[in-house]
Amino acid sequence: MKSVTNQDGFTLVQAIFILVVLGMLGVYMVSLSTVQQATTTQAYLQAQVYQASRSGLEWGIQQVVDTSACFANNTFAVDQVPVAVSCQVVGGYTEGATSYQVYQLTSTATFANLASPDYVSRTLQVTIHD
Repeated sequence: MKSVTNQDGFTLVQAIFILVVLGMLGVYMVSLSTVQQATTTQAYLQAQVYQASRSGLEWGIQQVVDTSACFANNTFAVDQVPVAVSCQVVGGYTEGATSYQVYQLTSTATFANLASPDYVSRTLQVTIHD
């Protein structure tokens, strides 16, 4: 005759263990999803701010090409992203019979303030001549 061992509660321990493991897995998945969402948002903002800064440079280049002179520092918004554009004369040069001015343009676009987790800033520079 076989003896029956008392295993009361063993299944309960297994069930609790499985629930704890599944709960931990759920918490991990939620945190992973949150990080992925924050990364995606940051990448979108970086692209938007880069394009806004680039737009500022293009505007500044057009001003210099049209007037052959530096413009006053200007600030405007591109899709609610503030852009500051400045111009500086680097120098005048003469090559043979041709004289020209060299300008350095700087465009800085910034989204949010420095303390914000969504803070993004891009500064682009270009040197051109008339």
